[in-house]
Amino acid sequence: MVLIQGGSFQMGSPEDEIERWDDEVQHLVTVSTFFMGKYPVTQAQWQAVAAMPKAERDLEPDPSNFKGGNRLVEQISWHEATEFCQRLAQYTGRPYRLPSEAEWEYACRAGTTTPFYFGETITTDLANYCGEDRTIKEKFYSGSYGRGGKGSYREETTDVGDFPANAWGLYDMHGNVWEWCEDHWHDNFEGAPEDGSAWLDPEAEEDAKRVLRGGSWGFNPRNCRSATRNYRDAGTRLSNNGFRVVCSASRTR
Repeated sequence: MVLIQGGSFQMGSPEDEIERWDDEVQHLVTVSTFFMGKYPVTQAQWQAVAAMPKAERDLEPDPSNFKGGNRLVEQISWHEATEFCQRLAQYTGRPYRLPSEAEWEYACRAGTTTPFYFGETITTDLANYCGEDRTIKEKFYSGSYGRGGKGSYREETTDVGDFPANAWGLYDMHGNVWEWCEDHWHDNFEGAPEDGSAWLDPEAEEDAKRVLRGGSWGFNPRNCRSATRNYRDAGTRLSNNGFRVVCSASRTR
């Protein structure tokens, strides 16, 4: 776990950011100090926690499509990621949970204001994503971003820590797998919490859409930007989706 010191930042992207989405309108958010996983949860970590006593639901011990103990666990639903956090909290006595969307972006940026924590562009030497041009259902997806060049398309996950960390010591925040956040999905930031907490809808159904962040091995570089937002139904399992855990600093020794 890495200590993330609290602070204020402009969440979202500036209007002149290349290939931004309309739902990324900037707004000031103040985040409290917390701890965040240095890496997304690996398959070895998943298997260890899946063997712990059940909190609310069963966990499959080896769900991932791309096998490897040091690879990120994928094909995990939001519900299963939450169960992982609950089991870990029961075992350690510490409040492990999924990050809020604001915490995730704040940690990813690590004080930067550029599209990526590397700077204005990205390459497949720096992260795992699709660096090739593709046309899917007659829609073109570029393998490059801004002035960056094309790259490779590995077509699978990679081991955690294979690419450079950001300034705060977090790895794989761009690409590899989309990461579940605690928040319910909202189409824009109007009415979003300003304190960095998760934006939850108490009337939402169990499988309501939840936020995903970070891009993945199967998506183009536009979707790996610090501000890019995505969502899936909470029960969705895909090889593009994983997660990392956070822990509130106030209750952690």
